[in-house]
Amino acid sequence: MTFSRFFHVVEEGGGGEEEEERLLAAERQEPFVVENMTATEANNRKGSGDVGVEIPDTAHQISSDSWFQVAFVLTTGINSAYVLGYSGTVMVPLGWIGGVVGLIIATAISLYANSLVAKLHEFGGRRHIRYRDLAGFIYGRKAYHLTWGLQYVNLFMINCGFIILAGAALKAVYVLFRDDHVIKLPHCIAIAGLICAVFAIGIPHLSALGTWLAVSTILSLIYIVVAIVLSVRDGVKAPPRDYEIQGSSLSKLFTITGAAANLVFAFNTGMLPEIQATVRQPVVKNMMKALYFQFTAGVLPMYAVTFIGYWAYGSSTSTYLLNSVNGPLWVKALANVSAILQSVISLHIFASPTYEYMDTKFGVKGNPLALKNLTFRIMARGGYIAVSTLVSALLPFLGDFMSLTGAVSTFPLTFILANHMYYKAMDNKLNPMQKLWHWLNVVFFSLMSLAAAIAAVRLIVLDSKNFHVFADL
Repeated sequence: MTFSRFFHVVEEGGGGEEEEERLLAAERQEPFVVENMTATEANNRKGSGDVGVEIPDTAHQISSDSWFQVAFVLTTGINSAYVLGYSGTVMVPLGWIGGVVGLIIATAISLYANSLVAKLHEFGGRRHIRYRDLAGFIYGRKAYHLTWGLQYVNLFMINCGFIILAGAALKAVYVLFRDDHVIKLPHCIAIAGLICAVFAIGIPHLSALGTWLAVSTILSLIYIVVAIVLSVRDGVKAPPRDYEIQGSSLSKLFTITGAAANLVFAFNTGMLPEIQATVRQPVVKNMMKALYFQFTAGVLPMYAVTFIGYWAYGSSTSTYLLNSVNGPLWVKALANVSAILQSVISLHIFASPTYEYMDTKFGVKGNPLALKNLTFRIMARGGYIAVSTLVSALLPFLGDFMSLTGAVSTFPLTFILANHMYYKAMDNKLNPMQKLWHWLNVVFFSLMSLAAAIAAVRLIVLDSKNFHVFADL
């Protein structure tokens, strides 16, 4: 499998006068004609397999991967280092019944919502290889820019979470060897941010990642297997655990609402069209196969580590599972180092659209090692990582970040927008009951998004009061 080929499409270009022409053509329902076609663009059209479907202008390869390759990438994304937090951020607030039922329901509705977006990939006789392109084609330029903004906010908060994860893992390694409290979590987050910045400066674009993407998969397997094995070992030896949901009635209400956002955060990225762009024809049929694999076999490792971690430690489960496990020093160190490195790689992947935008905006081309280009990466990417690291160290509450991300971006992108876009695009083909169903989804998930955002902000405020900013958790 060629990992870099898939992720290369996330670095999509587009902007300026050409992008405006594309959006205007979409509003008029006219084809956007691309002149001076490059070799890559010609190859994209040749590989599309459908001369009746317009292929948007892009310098990146599309329709190059099998459905199984894309399914494998989606599965790897679900099982990032974030899985080490779901026992504490999903199961602890919801308990056994709420957690198990909630994860199953979240799996089903995420599959449904993603399938709606997947079925619109060739809507209107053109490929929509970017989420914002699809929204702009259906609604117009304002929706294009709004969707673009939501995506980048989503990616920024996801990347803050990765920095917190890497910092927590680094602190866990330090505590294994020296538990003297000299180096605290904010220090570890700063170090993790520096590592991410160096990696971002050294890797000019996603295609340069090469074997790092395969390494990321191996790293995921290491910390998942270690977490499961050590949790089972601890759970067998431990006395009966407390699985009661902690807190007052009001507190439970807010934590449960926040956990609902964590549930949808676990399964969705808000970048499905970018991912679907890499699938070979027929793109809708093959993407559906990839989604079915992702939401069946692909979720099993995440289910396993989430449920087993909660079973072993109950309501005392940490928001970073490797902080709860007991076992050989070298095994725990290996798992934590794997989580650090995997988080660094994952952050670079999710930050690449931002890097691509900055590079395109300021015309960074040519040799990546040229002094001008290297200086720009140091300033631009270093600045982006510095801001992300500052926010992460200021409010290092991983569960709260997951809740806020799910509330303000995952709910709108994956559920609200998906249902309304499908309703608007297929209006003439839907019967009254189907239209009502999609409107009910829009209203319900809008209310859920609002409630989850309030709950997440409340949790961040409370945690900031309880632990102060730059807390050493």
